[in-house]
Amino acid sequence: MTTITMAAAALTGCTGPSDRASDGAAAGNAVLDTALTAAEKEARVFTPEVLWKMGRIGSSSIDPSGQEVLYALTYYNMAENKGYTSLWVMPVGEPDKARQITNNTGKDNSPAWGIDGSTGERCIYFLSSRGDGSEQEAGQQLWTVRPDGTGLRRLSDVTGGITGFGISPKGDRIWYTADVQVDSVSSADIYGMPKSKALIYDDLMERHWDVWEDGAYSHIFVADLDPAAAEGKGISNARDIMPGEPWDAPTAPYFEMSEVAWNRAGTQVAYTCKKLTGYEYSMSTDSDIYLYDLSDGSTRNLTEGMPGYDKYPVFSPDDRQLAWQSMERAGNEADKDRLFVMDLATGEKSYVTDGFDYNASNLRWSADGRSIWFIAPIEATHQLCRADLSAGGSEIEVITAGDHDYTDFSIAFPAGNEQPVVVAAKTTLQMAPELFAIDTRDGSDTQITFVNREIYDHVDMGAVQKRWVATTDGKRMLTWVILPPNFDSTKKYPTLLYCQGGPQSVVSQRWSYRWNFELMAAQGYVVVAPNRRGLPSFGQEWLDQISGDYSGQNIRDYLSAIDDVSREPWVDTERRGCVGASYGGYSTFYLAGHSDRRFKAFIAHCGMFNLESFYGETEELWFPANDLGGPYWERPGNRIADRSYSNSPHLAVNDWYAPILIITGAKDFRIPFTQSLQAFTAARAHGIPSRLVYFEDEGHQVFKPQNSLVWNREFFGWLDKYVKRPQQAHE
Repeated sequence: MTTITMAAAALTGCTGPSDRASDGAAAGNAVLDTALTAAEKEARVFTPEVLWKMGRIGSSSIDPSGQEVLYALTYYNMAENKGYTSLWVMPVGEPDKARQITNNTGKDNSPAWGIDGSTGERCIYFLSSRGDGSEQEAGQQLWTVRPDGTGLRRLSDVTGGITGFGISPKGDRIWYTADVQVDSVSSADIYGMPKSKALIYDDLMERHWDVWEDGAYSHIFVADLDPAAAEGKGISNARDIMPGEPWDAPTAPYFEMSEVAWNRAGTQVAYTCKKLTGYEYSMSTDSDIYLYDLSDGSTRNLTEGMPGYDKYPVFSPDDRQLAWQSMERAGNEADKDRLFVMDLATGEKSYVTDGFDYNASNLRWSADGRSIWFIAPIEATHQLCRADLSAGGSEIEVITAGDHDYTDFSIAFPAGNEQPVVVAAKTTLQMAPELFAIDTRDGSDTQITFVNREIYDHVDMGAVQKRWVATTDGKRMLTWVILPPNFDSTKKYPTLLYCQGGPQSVVSQRWSYRWNFELMAAQGYVVVAPNRRGLPSFGQEWLDQISGDYSGQNIRDYLSAIDDVSREPWVDTERRGCVGASYGGYSTFYLAGHSDRRFKAFIAHCGMFNLESFYGETEELWFPANDLGGPYWERPGNRIADRSYSNSPHLAVNDWYAPILIITGAKDFRIPFTQSLQAFTAARAHGIPSRLVYFEDEGHQVFKPQNSLVWNREFFGWLDKYVKRPQQAHE
């Protein structure tokens, strides 16, 4: 892979909250916490409070002409404990001309370029819960606005609200998603007792991720669209294309709207659905892609017989082919994401990325239908790639290179241009998402938004080292080492081993607002973040090795990483900590009893502690079936399951020796809070200094602003007490 030198950004404009549309579209903006205080500027320290002042770029897209980019931008008000999202339009390459086209009065989200079917003019569609000035309407509705910020109007009045949408290429139709009550599990409905609060289930998947099943499902509707109709009357003749069906489209728990797509003619809708229920649903990832024809109302399964995840359909420009992402194994949610293409006339399928040992995501067709652009994770980065389909071939070209993540991109093919216009959201461990224009001729990029310029100008970020560590089985493991700002190699620093969750989630250059390495480094810690066994972007063999071997090679990989970095003179081996969430929480619990006393303290967030009880408490059973080798009751005949459960962290609590902070959320159904309660009980019963932080309104992650500040204060307070100043903690 050729190393690409990134083009220097020569643009100096601002695209922050101070810019306003000239016609007053941004009037009435809420008060946002965006400005740094004088004290924060003087201190130059990246703190949790500063993190929450950052603007967060959301979904973005180029208009078909390739001249303007549309994006969502969110800021938070800490006192109100909420965020405000507005929409922006900017000429590509001219950030000083960015214009805010909706105000910060709510969350305007899911913006999309469109065509007014009645006038043929460009317009923008989006969802919002903004009300009419008296009170907010129930749920989100569809709105439209012109690219200059004028003509703001509400188009829909769907009972209960709209959760997602897609406008047909001609602008005359819409698909939208909304919750439909198919049945009920409520005793109030079943027995006609309105004050009864029981929920009654006969099968599994009674809860998923962070919600209890209530008999309502996400369904897709198709309807006529008339932007010129009276307020709230722009959608008409809606029909549910899944009437009475007890399953979700898009699929739970993320309900990604990229799982639904129009064809170019506006006559068919392809969508993803997992048409399984109960125990069968809990044991399989087998989703399929269905094709709905508006002319006769027929639906057919395009991926029948393909047992794993099949998602994210995208039609070719001539509607003759369909591309999608496909996993082969029905019980492995972290299988290789393969790029498939189908000839819709013949049903013939082609495995385009066969021989390319990386995932493919964010699929985009070229204008001539002869290639597909996509993003692939490669060695802990995410790069833009292109698959050449011409002449029956499937040659893969990696367009970009460098230590960064492109997390999403949009592409336009203006008439007369030799090269497409590509705008991508880019992050690094030192930079939150910003938009960049990519030159597809040489892979270079140019920054075109500068949302958080003021913060970067007034806080110091730590340097990031890319380190290849030798593992105990003779492999090489990429490990990121994040150094404190103003690092001095003659000093010794407290050091943290970061244990990644997933367990199959890459430690890449992706910026995080929850587990932020720069935030840890800014408090004076060296951070060691290894891409241990079981993480993507290093080939499927490396990824698969963790399944059935939680306590094996990947644990040795963690120790190889911290031991390798600890040989540096600037690491204080008497002040090391171990932290992680989810599977990283499991890793923390496990290392608390199996690390030869390397660490002074531990922090486990929503971790698996007792694998037997975890199997009975989680909801998606395909996960422990694949990763643990099966249920605990198959022991001892099942060798893999026996090894997994025999190495459950709870069996080594007699060897726990160091203080441990345990964090969990009441709404976490993936790794229920009872796992953390068991660990806290075990720690206290063994006389281990410990603390439990329980968020009653959070799930597997902490999202709410004030909860996040509490999380960070507990996190760094624990580390400062037991890692940074361990002698004082024991005095």
